[in-house]
Amino acid sequence: MKVGIRKFQEEDIPLKVKWINDENNNKYLHYDLPLKENKTLEWYKRIKNRNDRADFTITFDGEPAGLIGLLNIEFDNLQAEYYICLGEEKFKGKGIAKKATDLLIRKADEIYGLKKIYLYTEIDNIPAQKLFEKCGFVKERLIENDLFYRGKYIDRFYYVLDVKKYINSAGGTKKC
Repeated sequence: MKVGIRKFQEEDIPLKVKWINDENNNKYLHYDLPLKENKTLEWYKRIKNRNDRADFTITFDGEPAGLIGLLNIEFDNLQAEYYICLGEEKFKGKGIAKKATDLLIRKADEIYGLKKIYLYTEIDNIPAQKLFEKCGFVKERLIENDLFYRGKYIDRFYYVLDVKKYINSAGGTKKC
């Protein structure tokens, strides 16, 4: 099994639209759905040269398998927000998300020198929480009524990963 991450490209837009519009993937996403290719292309053109985010496509044996990245990269505080979405059911349950997360954490250290990566996840998103905890993210707190989406308030957990601790654990060989 060969998992990789590469920079998100314009030709990945149809896959992003397909994956995000899939109701198996978007239950815990807070997008204005459905995504449209033309609007996603406009989004891509606006963000592709920004340095406060890093968007990647996950590959599995060379085939695009999902999306992963860092948002709100803060160079003064050396922190960023993490996101991930595997594309299709055939990619789930194979350890792809764990390996891609490890690769992203290592890039966050090597390229950006980040000290902290954080994320938010809905309290009902148990599969994601299991992934995050396996990868070394620590649940720091519950944020009640954190978002208002589709007519209701959503409670979310806030998770944090100490990048240096992750990299240095087990002689730098720890993989989530």
